Amino acid sequence: MTRIRVTDRSTGDVIAETDPTGPPSPAAQPGERPIVLPSPTPSSARGRVGLEVVVAGWRFELEAEDADLAGLRERATSGRAAVVRHGPTEVRAIIPGRVVSVAVTAGDDVSAGQRLLAVEAMKMENELRAPRDGVVERVAVAVGETVELGDPLVVLR
Repeated sequence: MTRIRVTDRSTGDVIAETDPTGPPSPAAQPGERPIVLPSPTPSSARGRVGLEVVVAGWRFELEAEDADLAGLRERATSGRAAVVRHGPTEVRAIIPGRVVSVAVTAGDDVSAGQRLLAVEAMKMENELRAPRDGVVERVAVAVGETVELGDPLVVLR
């Protein structure tokens, strides 16, 4: 039996899972049927179909895909809310420059998005933030040091 998962294109929320071979779902108002059109913009992922649905004058942009494929995609990407830690994470220099500030030390607890350090390049200060929650295992640089692209700066565990 083939099931279809319908997702809100703007938020990624699952709206419904339905069986297209089953009985039709009830309309919003008795006698009123939604208008379903192909979306003018392409789908964001392979295997999904973009849809534009108009119900009682309200327009919704949705994506539909096979429910089994959607489940497989979620398991492969560990889902949106899952926090997976597969060992230490190295934060590396995204641009060559000079370290102008370090906001953490070894042993500090950090949360995703927290400022770790700043690197100055071409008179611009670039902040590097924690990619995930964790504990700072090692700070590999100090203020004033010159770093090259890809040099390790901070290690989170």
